[in-house]
Amino acid sequence: MKTLLGLAGTLTAFAIGSIQAAPLTATESAERDRFAAREHDWRNGAVVYQIIVDRFAPSRDLDAKRALYPAPKTLRPWSETSKPGPYLEDQKLSAHELDFWGGDLPSATAKLDHVQGLGAQVLYLNPIHLAHTNHKYDAFDFQAISPEYGTRADFKALAAEAHRRGMKVVLDGVFNHMGRNAPKFQDALANPQSRWRDWFAIGPQYRGGARVWTAFQNLPELNLENLAVRKHLWLDRDSVVRGYLRDGADGWRLDTAFELGHAYLRELTDAAHREKPGSLVVGEIVNHPAAWLKSIDAVMNFTLRDLLLGLVRGEMEPAMASRLMARLVDDAGVEPLLKSWVVIDNHDIPRIATQLPDLPQRRLAQALQFTLPGAPNLYYGVEVGMTGGADPENRGPMRWDLVRDDHPEMVWTKQLVALRQQHRALRIGDYRAIDAQRLFAFERHTDRALETRIVVANPSDQPVRERLLVRNAHLMDDTPMVDVLGLVPDSVVAGFGPGFVTVDVPPRGVLVLAPRPKDLGGYSRYKRVP
Repeated sequence: MKTLLGLAGTLTAFAIGSIQAAPLTATESAERDRFAAREHDWRNGAVVYQIIVDRFAPSRDLDAKRALYPAPKTLRPWSETSKPGPYLEDQKLSAHELDFWGGDLPSATAKLDHVQGLGAQVLYLNPIHLAHTNHKYDAFDFQAISPEYGTRADFKALAAEAHRRGMKVVLDGVFNHMGRNAPKFQDALANPQSRWRDWFAIGPQYRGGARVWTAFQNLPELNLENLAVRKHLWLDRDSVVRGYLRDGADGWRLDTAFELGHAYLRELTDAAHREKPGSLVVGEIVNHPAAWLKSIDAVMNFTLRDLLLGLVRGEMEPAMASRLMARLVDDAGVEPLLKSWVVIDNHDIPRIATQLPDLPQRRLAQALQFTLPGAPNLYYGVEVGMTGGADPENRGPMRWDLVRDDHPEMVWTKQLVALRQQHRALRIGDYRAIDAQRLFAFERHTDRALETRIVVANPSDQPVRERLLVRNAHLMDDTPMVDVLGLVPDSVVAGFGPGFVTVDVPPRGVLVLAPRPKDLGGYSRYKRVP
């Protein structure tokens, strides 16, 4: 496996040997510059590791924090999993929203070795601001950090340590609503003359007295049409968005981003870029992403998720999936898709091991997650095969007792991350569909012919042989192709050309093919192409 992965880095050097590089045309030079710019942008194709601070790592001093979890909150032992609880009418929420495990920012910082060891480049934190519940989507104060998580200084320390390791940090911005028990909202609800009254939509026409998010009485919506609200959240220099960027955050993931609307998303994104050029604003947008990507850097690509899962579950024919994927890339554009997160599971979705209990099927889905355009999102615990159904079962405490170097899921996760790190086309390459009937096939390519990678997946339960046309004019006739993923043992495609490749893919199998020029005694067919 190591030999195959290492092979890719030497292909170009082997091909040109000591031959002086041919001059580039103007078009080739522009292509080189385009891909170089992509490569220097950390947002493109990064591996994202997501954590819930309360559930990621046990506090090093839990006894000192017990007073921060007064009833009806419950502090659970780390060995206990997360389970649904009854609805609490007086709290306007469910009991499991008040179950805590005691993780905090210092304990998360202490586990950065683990995240870095997986090869992840971005740490994404679910909300950390002051709130009542464990999930923190019911903010009391966006500027303050929940005391059970730590302090603003603790966040700065985490960001500094992540940066020292070459990693970035993305925070969760919940700017569509606050919490019902937030002092601003309580004052606005009780006092018609409150300075916060027009921060919310309040009136008898609303059940409960105020407009709330999706009928959840604990989540009153913010009135973003009020300029003062937007100044507080993202426009002013000391706003939430800009202040945390100065403190070390490198970007924001926006909760229910589509509800902010195009104009405010653009305004927020521009404000973030003014504060920190090159920062990332990625939106939780479940809709088709194309139009939204004009207002924001990237999306959590749920359209791609549904397409991917439909394919691997056999709910969508490969040929149809290929057409839809090509349409998605054409509609949205590859540049923002490279920055968009490829999500299979997260805090709102059952864990992948629960969604796809069949191991070969799961391996196929994850291989596609790491080879299709975008930034793969790893939800904490996937590397040890954590299971869990719908919220809150998918939010259990991290299983550190399962973490070991030889855990099969850990080995596989590191293998996928290494594949992406060592193959430039998989991180920043363009996408081109390959026509097939029974296989899902595509090409990732850059400005360098020998960096081309051809991905061929067979979601069926039968072996498939197909002859495929690869429309890459710079892949030379009679170039062998070798599988660099290694999921299918001993897979070498004997020859390529003229433009065709014949592949044999076992059931639930996937190949990632790289060109390997023949040793022709110093001669190379690739000597005068990029």
